[in-house]
Amino acid sequence: MPRQSSLARLLQWSVLWQLVSAAGWAAWRWPVSPLQALGGVALIAMLGPMVLAIEGVLSAVVSSADGRVPTPTAWQLLRAWGAESAHLFRAFWWRQPFRWRALDDHLDARCAGRTGVVFVHGFMCNRGFWNAWMRRVHAQGHAYVSINLEPVYAPIDAYATGIEQAVQRIEQLTGRPALVICHSMGGLAARAWWRAHGAGRTLAGLVTIASPHAGTWMGRFSQRPNGRQMRLHSEWLRELAAAETRQALPATTCWYSNCDNIVFPAATAMLEDADNRYVPGEPHVALAFHPQVLAGTLELLRRADGRRQGESVTRVTLENS
Repeated sequence: MPRQSSLARLLQWSVLWQLVSAAGWAAWRWPVSPLQALGGVALIAMLGPMVLAIEGVLSAVVSSADGRVPTPTAWQLLRAWGAESAHLFRAFWWRQPFRWRALDDHLDARCAGRTGVVFVHGFMCNRGFWNAWMRRVHAQGHAYVSINLEPVYAPIDAYATGIEQAVQRIEQLTGRPALVICHSMGGLAARAWWRAHGAGRTLAGLVTIASPHAGTWMGRFSQRPNGRQMRLHSEWLRELAAAETRQALPATTCWYSNCDNIVFPAATAMLEDADNRYVPGEPHVALAFHPQVLAGTLELLRRADGRRQGESVTRVTLENS
C-alpha cells in the first residue's frame, strides 16, 4: 500500500478550510442573527452540491445535442444530483482524505491460484475511493492491489509504471492474469499501461466505469496535463486509439450512464468492440457503486476465476444484467 497521498492532504486541507469557514461565519453572525449564521453555514456546505447541479444541467444539454444516448428525464437528473451529492461527502470529505489507508492491499498466500484484482481510481481521487469494493473482493477470497495515481496532475502515461507494478504483484501471487477495474481517468491510465506493457500479455479482463474514452466536454476547463489529455478527441486520445488498432485491448467492459455529470456526452464512455453496458440515471461517482455495476463486475471476476489456470483469456462477455 502507498505510504502517502498528496491528494489526501489536499482534501484534508479543503475539508478543514470549509469547516473553519463555517464555524467562523456562525460565530460572527450568531449574536446578530441566528438565521444568518445558519444560512451561511448551509451555503458553505452546499457549495459542492451546487457545482454538481450545474454539471448535471450541462451534461443533459450536451448529451441531448449529441443524441447517441437517451436524454435523461428531469426526475433522473434530480435523483442523480441527490445521489452524487451524498457520494461527494462520503468520498471527498471522509474516505479519500481520512480513510484511504483503512484497508491494506490484500496479498494473502491463500489467494494463490485465484484471479486477483487491480483497482485504478480516477482524476482527483485516491485508493480510498475503492474501500467498499475492496471489502467485497476480500470477502470473496480474492487478492487485490489498489494504487494511488501520483503525481495528481501528471500526464496519464506517467501512471503506467505504477499499474504495471500492481499487476505484477497480483500475477506473482496468484499465478493468474489480473482483472483490472478502473473508474473515470483510471480507464485511460489502464489503456496507456496496456500500450506500454501489454504486448504478449494476458489479462483476465479490463473493466472501466465512467471513463472518458473519447474525452469529455468538461476537459476544456482543465489546464493540467492529464486534464488536457481528457479533452474531447484530444490528440493524445487519438494516438492511444491508433495504438490499439495495432495492439488490441483485452476483453473490455465499459459501464456508462446518461446522467454522468463529468464524462459527457455520455457516449464518450463507450469503446468500440467493448461490452458497453448502459445504466440509466446514474451520475459519475455513484455509478461506480450502483448494485448493477458491482454485481456485474464481480460476476466477471467469478467467471475469470472459473477458468483453468494457464488458459488463454481472449474474450470475456457478460449477458445484459
